[in-house]
Amino acid sequence: MERLLSSARTWLDEDPDPETREELRALIEACTNADAGDSDAYDQLTDRFAGTLQFGTAGLRGELGAGPNRMNRVVVSRAAAGLSRYLLDTGHADEPVVIGYDARKNSDVFARDTAEVLSGAGLRPMILPRPLPTPVLAFAIRYLGACAGVMVTASHNPPRDNGYKVYLGDGSQITPPADERIAAAIAAVGTFGSVPRGTEWETLDDSVLDAYLDRAVRAVHLTSLNPVGPRDLRVVSTALHGVGGTVLVEAFRRAGFTAPITVPQQQDPDPTFHTVAFPNPEEPGAIDLALALAKDSNADLVIANDPDADRCAVAVPVGAEGAGARRDNGTAGWRMLRGDEVGALLGAYLAERGGARTFATTIVSSTLLGKIARRHGIDYRETLTGFKWLTKVDDLSYAYEEALGYCVDPEGVRDKDGITAALLVAELAATLKAEGRTVEDELERLAAEYGRHATDQLSIRVDDLEQITRMMASLRSAPPKELAGLAVTLLDDLSLGSPGLPPTDGLRLSLDGDTRIVVRPSGTEPKLKCYIEVVTRGSAADATTLLDSLKAALRERLSAD
Repeated sequence: MERLLSSARTWLDEDPDPETREELRALIEACTNADAGDSDAYDQLTDRFAGTLQFGTAGLRGELGAGPNRMNRVVVSRAAAGLSRYLLDTGHADEPVVIGYDARKNSDVFARDTAEVLSGAGLRPMILPRPLPTPVLAFAIRYLGACAGVMVTASHNPPRDNGYKVYLGDGSQITPPADERIAAAIAAVGTFGSVPRGTEWETLDDSVLDAYLDRAVRAVHLTSLNPVGPRDLRVVSTALHGVGGTVLVEAFRRAGFTAPITVPQQQDPDPTFHTVAFPNPEEPGAIDLALALAKDSNADLVIANDPDADRCAVAVPVGAEGAGARRDNGTAGWRMLRGDEVGALLGAYLAERGGARTFATTIVSSTLLGKIARRHGIDYRETLTGFKWLTKVDDLSYAYEEALGYCVDPEGVRDKDGITAALLVAELAATLKAEGRTVEDELERLAAEYGRHATDQLSIRVDDLEQITRMMASLRSAPPKELAGLAVTLLDDLSLGSPGLPPTDGLRLSLDGDTRIVVRPSGTEPKLKCYIEVVTRGSAADATTLLDSLKAALRERLSAD
């Protein structure tokens, strides 16, 4: 107890934030003033000082609060100091670093702290003019010729979280060994007070945002057979209380579309995300307001961005017996498309326009994109999960991952971009509408041409991370011989690596009938995730039945461990 309290008091002495100082002081007092101490306060204090929030390929992400195991000004300043050291050691003295931030609590504070630390190290910080989407920051790095970029965001995490995402000079997220070197530099930083701070940085104006929007519009126009393709489309959009609302509306206007009908309760940034239980468009109920508005507005399409607008969710109207009616999302007549469906739709649209060089997706996404690429003579690559890997693919034209991330203009934004992707989805939908067809019709066309590729996920949340280790070990040592009546024909242990993939903790099971399951621990949550794909020539209902049977069989097998 005394060692814990000593660490907490030392942290309290250097914490510059009045709010986190008061929070920590109250915990210290609760642990010391009562006769036996406050056990809840002791548990909280122990968790905050149990370790240090670790810097990795996603940068930092965690709950706001005092202590080394939380997101706060001390942790962020140390991260900025470590990044500065890395950039100086790799020859980037006096080069610009662009800093962006969203509208979460303390994002602006963390951005300013980063600018001060970078300035104190002799680098040239440039801060975006206000809270803006992550893809604007990723674009600005390439556009301004910066050596690196920092985006302060926790994307679609709960309201209590914030994060710190780092990009290097090509505008893509960091990968090993850069993340390891930055982490080592952070670990070597001394006290908060020992970090030099400066006052020289540039606050950028709206010209960067204008350049991003112009690039997004050009990227869409390049896909059209005419300079501007069909634009007759009625769209409802929601920003989910994030920073993409006004940017998306302006992008649509510049691209020649009628401005989307926005969900008023969710259009403006709000760090409390008060209308949703979880600010992620994939979560049940998150886009219900948008679906209800779309139904009332007789809309053709719903677009939902996550709070930092790097992801794009799409919902479409379906008939009572439509291909998607089985996956209604709470509002009759509408359903949200899976990321794999949008990924295939955009891939086919780009492939059929010609000029694409290389497509890429991840090992857990649908195999359909590879078949589309091969049909059109386009190179195809698979990577580990995450855009940090996808954007490293040479000569990339298009990439997506099943978690609603789409990179449709890698020369402009070398990351997932929910704004530009939304424009491309809208143009596809408008083109189909002009032909008298729907998005569901196009999905059925792809199913007839390539086979119906249906995907789903099973996630098993655990309280003890060792349980995930046990489940993975059991699958490796005694893989199932069959699941839901389908024989398991091959077990590929991804931890062994391959010529095209570095080692990763995962297993890929091939089953009869062109069925595939990938099992891997989540990189961000205490979950074991299973990605299931079936390929059939049957109906959507048949595919759904098989998916459900496989999920049930897989859950039963994993629960036995």
